[in-house]
Amino acid sequence: MATLKHIASKNSDYTAIEAYLVYQHDAFTGKQLLDEHGKPKLRDSYLLDTLECGDFSFATACLLANRKYGKNTQRDDIKSHQYIISFDPRDAADNGLTMEKAQALGLKFCEENFSGHPAIVCTHPDGHNHSGNIHVHIVIGSIRTREVERKPYMQKPRDWLEGMKHSSTAQTMRYLRVKVMELCEGAGLYQIDLLNGSKERVSEAEYWARRRGQQKLDLANAALTVAGQQPRQKKFETVKVACRGEAPPFAAQTARSLKSPTGAFVASQTRTLRKQISSVLYRATSFEDFSDRLMQQYGIAVKESRGRLSYLPAGRTKFIRAKHLGDKFEKELVLAALKENAERKRAIQFKPDRIGKLVDIQVKLKQGKGIGYERWAKKHNLKAMAQTLILLQEKDLLNEDVLDQRIEELQTQYDSAKEVVLDLETRMAENKKLRSHVAAYQQYRPLAQKLKSARHPVTFEEQHRAELTAYRAAAAYLKANNITKLPSPNKLEAEYAQLASEKAKFYEQYKEAKEELLKLKTAKQNVASFFREEEQTQQER
Repeated sequence: MATLKHIASKNSDYTAIEAYLVYQHDAFTGKQLLDEHGKPKLRDSYLLDTLECGDFSFATACLLANRKYGKNTQRDDIKSHQYIISFDPRDAADNGLTMEKAQALGLKFCEENFSGHPAIVCTHPDGHNHSGNIHVHIVIGSIRTREVERKPYMQKPRDWLEGMKHSSTAQTMRYLRVKVMELCEGAGLYQIDLLNGSKERVSEAEYWARRRGQQKLDLANAALTVAGQQPRQKKFETVKVACRGEAPPFAAQTARSLKSPTGAFVASQTRTLRKQISSVLYRATSFEDFSDRLMQQYGIAVKESRGRLSYLPAGRTKFIRAKHLGDKFEKELVLAALKENAERKRAIQFKPDRIGKLVDIQVKLKQGKGIGYERWAKKHNLKAMAQTLILLQEKDLLNEDVLDQRIEELQTQYDSAKEVVLDLETRMAENKKLRSHVAAYQQYRPLAQKLKSARHPVTFEEQHRAELTAYRAAAAYLKANNITKLPSPNKLEAEYAQLASEKAKFYEQYKEAKEELLKLKTAKQNVASFFREEEQTQQER
């Protein structure tokens, strides 16, 4: 699954960029690693190319552009941008991805999306976490040295005119993520949807705070082990603000600067905050219950503003927006989780009583259980055996052969109903997929016809990329299933409703058979355990 990360740098020393790509650096301090002679150590393996630098080095080309257009003279000016494409570690073994192939893909991506900028494209075989992911660094000077062709995502003249600075807006990042997804799809590599957020969003600063903390904890635990003591904690948990004092390497320097309004807290304490909110979210059944539990258990206040949630942990004065924590903490998903909890609680309340299983007290005592457990187990066994006898009397199943016959009948009913339910679910899923493709085909077919007569097909394709992709996927699905005449949406909906009705009916049969079957199997097991225990007691006597 290739990912795309953007880093903006205000460092005016352009040679530091190439040095970071070529030489080895400490992942935590950002300092160059030296060999026994005191010279910087080259990376074990890398591929590096420059684009649009002419006969000059990347640093010289950027400095000449700054001087020519009179820009990047202030300390806070963004001097360069870095985009990192990290490929899935499985691509090397499963899809034949090599460093050469990754470098070629990086060069292609740079030429198509950053033309006009001096650029370095460098491929590394592994990341700092040693996961084996081949990744490509694309570093561009911020100033465009020539006018380029305008693309659909470009809104202002600065995005294509000569002498203007590159701007990485939200729309630009969305466009580039789509291009990465298409790049991987065309190369046959693993890929995920980069346009949707993650349930728990971890910032770059928070990631590095965890790694530094884990490294210190590992060193402390190693010292304890040498001293013959047992470490109490093996996994580092970020609880206090601890994101200060270390100079990161170029590739993470700007990303680790805390730009968000949540400040250093987001970098070091959000992991604990996520766990606290998640623990309450799993149990609460309403928003009032959710907010009350957060305040009572952890001192966290939650508020809603303009349709979005924010959280205020104890000891802070500013609320933290849910978007900084992850999608699962946003209002829509929180309310959906609370609704699901309420439905699950109601289902548990109306759940029929089950028969408890007898406990083998002698085995438990041999395992080290005490006299208190023995007293509890005796009461539990008496209650379970009473439930068992009541059930067998109500069902008129006191005869062992009759009980076995009834269990066999229920097993047959259960297996048959389950098979029918699974078949209906499969047909419902196919119906739903067909309805989706039919709707997309009907909705976007006019756009596909307009594309044929468009004066500028390439521009039209870029403007309606998502719609045309959905149309082509729908057309391919219909063709693969030999569907020449589109079925009526109303007919498909009626068929889906009928399938759902049949599923509900058979599911009730399946559920009833399963509940009774479990009760009778438990009852049979309890009777067998009871007589086995009685026999052992008589032998002992």
